[in-house]
Parts: sequence; structure tokens; C-alpha cells
Amino acid sequence: MADPTQATLVQRQLDAYNARDVEVLLATHATDARQFEHPATILATGHSEMRPRFLTRFKEPNLHARLLHRIVAGNTVIDHELITRTFPEGPGTVELVAIYEIRAGLIAEARFITGTKTLKTLF
Repeated sequence: MADPTQATLVQRQLDAYNARDVEVLLATHATDARQFEHPATILATGHSEMRPRFLTRFKEPNLHARLLHRIVAGNTVIDHELITRTFPEGPGTVELVAIYEIRAGLIAEARFITGTKTLKTLF
């Protein structure tokens, strides 16, 4: 049975991401949380490494994560999202699957699977 508090926590971090509120976003993560490119390539460990990654991303003018589907199973939350970004080649979207492991009421680990990047056509 899904635990609504797990989904609420992950939704809070998604809302903070879209609001570009790094403090609220980090508050949803354990201080020693780890982020991975799935399955095991480490991207960041702890708030001190996560903060600059988020702040760099938040500079993108059209950044937005749209939730397509969410699955909650025990302490794991899996989100399927469509992310609007500004890539070096121009604006576009990318599909993302984020797998969050919740421990002690905070996101302890996040693993990201990046899908296909689609650039926005200008005509």
C-alpha cells in the first residue's frame, strides 16, 4: 500500500524545483543524500554538492518539470517527468525517470534515468 507521506515529500521537492527554491528543495533531502545517474554513477553527495548543481540548473530561463506519472511502493517513489530545459543547442524537453529512496522522512538517494532529448522547432 502506498504511503501518502512519501508522495507528499517528493511532490514538495518537485514544487521547490519548479519554484527554483534551493532551500526548500534541499530541506527535502537528507544532508548526506546522494544523487546518481542510474544505476551507480555518482552525481552529487550531500547538500554541499547538490546546491551548486541545482543553482546552475535554476539559471535556465524555461526550466520546468512536469510530472507525467508517479508510483509509490513502500519507501520508494518513482516519477516519470517531462523536463523543459535550455540545452546548449537550444530549448527543448527531455524525459526523465527519477527513483527516490526515502529514509527517516527525507530523500536519501535519487537515481535518474534520462530519456530522449527533443529540441523545440522554431517554425
